[in-house]
Amino acid sequence: MMKKYIVISAIALLAGVVKANAQYGSRVYISPGYARSYHHPRRQAVNSGFRPSLNIAVGYGFPNLDKNYLGAFTNANVGNYNQTGPISGSVDYQFSPYTSIGIMGTYGKVSAPYYDAFTNTQAFTGSLDNVSVMLNLVNYFPTYNNKVSPYVRTAIGVNNWSQNYTTSNGGKITDVPQPNEFAYQVSLGVKFHLSNNTSLFMEAGYGKYILAGGLSFKL
Repeated sequence: MMKKYIVISAIALLAGVVKANAQYGSRVYISPGYARSYHHPRRQAVNSGFRPSLNIAVGYGFPNLDKNYLGAFTNANVGNYNQTGPISGSVDYQFSPYTSIGIMGTYGKVSAPYYDAFTNTQAFTGSLDNVSVMLNLVNYFPTYNNKVSPYVRTAIGVNNWSQNYTTSNGGKITDVPQPNEFAYQVSLGVKFHLSNNTSLFMEAGYGKYILAGGLSFKL
């Protein structure tokens, strides 16, 4: 049921973005005796030479905030976390100078030992593997500088979890609630254009990670 609501919300978000982009265009001003199309000079400057493109990005985030979904147990304390990723990838279609939309995916793994609260000896180990798939929306800020592109990223979707809790004698703990299926990421970032088709990106936000960086390629 949760996945159904997330998909409906993503579709509604996509429809709103496309509608807003279509409405943000040329305006016609009527004066006595004539009519002419008026283009805002700043918008015209930013739009100059724009062509729609397909963007592919690969990055690495830190820390892996999936650690927040490891199980909590009575009379057991969590030790130091081991983290991988999340490794992220996205494919986006940039249909205007200000907006691109597509799919973002992440993979990450976290694990930690659990210690008996009374004896302080290790009782079991817990781990989470996560794959998320999210609708990815990027809004770029207008700028005259063709070397950098600041942006805001918003992504929402679903988590697919694989969890494992193993005791010191090899037994399995199976009655652990499934973590939240809702996945999201909100970030403020900037692209540094290394060439016409390659960019280095850095961003800070919250959701799957706090800081991330990687490369983006324009096709």
